[in-house]
Amino acid sequence: MTEPTITQLQPMPEDWGRALAVVAHPDDLEYGCSAAIAAWTDAGREVAYVVATRGEAGIDTLAPAECGPLREREQRASAAVVGVSTVEFLDHRDGVVEYGPALRRDIAAAIRRHRPELVITLNHRDTWGGVAWNTPDHVAVGRAALDAAGDAGNRWIFPELVEQGLQPWNGVRWVAVAGSATPTHAADASAGLERAVGSLLEHRTYIEALTDEEPEKYARGFLTGVANSVGERFGGRPAVAFELIGR
Repeated sequence: MTEPTITQLQPMPEDWGRALAVVAHPDDLEYGCSAAIAAWTDAGREVAYVVATRGEAGIDTLAPAECGPLREREQRASAAVVGVSTVEFLDHRDGVVEYGPALRRDIAAAIRRHRPELVITLNHRDTWGGVAWNTPDHVAVGRAALDAAGDAGNRWIFPELVEQGLQPWNGVRWVAVAGSATPTHAADASAGLERAVGSLLEHRTYIEALTDEEPEKYARGFLTGVANSVGERFGGRPAVAFELIGR
C-alpha cells in the first residue's frame, strides 16, 4: 500500500521589510509564532504588535482591573525578548470582542500607521483543526485583520481615518495566519526557538494560573513539540507554520 503523501510547506517570503502582528490577547503570539518573529527582527525587519484586548479576563484569580495592567506589562516584556519594541493595545473588552466595523476600523488604522507588507494574525476559524473550539475573540480579531488589510487601502470605507491624517495604505501583500489547520508556508524556528521560550516565559503569571507544571518545562515542551511537528513538513528543521493568504 502506498504511504499517504505529506504536503510539504513552502518557505515564507523574504522580500519584505515591515510586518504588523494583530491578535486578540497578550500571549497569543508567544503560543504561535514568536520564534519566527525573533528570526525576522534578527534579519533587520521591523515587526510591531497590535493587541485587541489587555487580557484582563484571562486569569480567574485576578480581577480585571488588576489583571489587565499586569498582562500588558508581561506582553511588552515578552515582545522585547524577540526584538519587538512597539506594542499597542486597542482596548476592546477581553472575552467579548465583537467582529464588526469598529474592530475593522481600529485595525485598519493600525495598518495605515505602520504600513506593513505582511500582516500576521491568529486562526480565525471556528475550531483548531476540527478537534477543539476556538474562542470568539480569536475568530473576531483574525477575521477583522483579514478584512482590515483591504480596508486600509480604501479611502472611502473609513473616511474619518483620512481626516485623522491616516492616508490609505494598499501595500499589504500577504496575511499570514498562525495556528491554521491548513498551513501552506513555514519559517525556520531554529535560531529563534530559545528566545521564543523566553518570550512565553514572560507571561509567567498567566502560565502559573494555567498549569501546575514548572513554567520553563511547560513553555519549552509546548513550543519545541509544535516546532518539531511542523518541521516534519519543512525539511526536518524546527519551524513555525502559517497559512499565507495573498492580497
